[in-house]
Amino acid sequence: MTDMTNTPMPRTANRQKRGLEFKLYFTLIFILAIPVGTERWIANVVRKRSLDTRGPLARAWADADRVTPLIFSA
Repeated sequence: MTDMTNTPMPRTANRQKRGLEFKLYFTLIFILAIPVGTERWIANVVRKRSLDTRGPLARAWADADRVTPLIFSA
């Protein structure tokens, strides 16, 4: 009998690959989120009087990354 207490089992990559449909939705949401991210960025720059905030593309990417999985979980 093999003693497995000192050697952990190898981890398998159980992460699902993002398919073509996911990438298509992500791209569409990202493109649509760019103007909204730009408006929010400009408002934040004016309010804080600083360019030390996330840029419009980072905001759009974060929005698309947050919304797209919600579509596929439903």
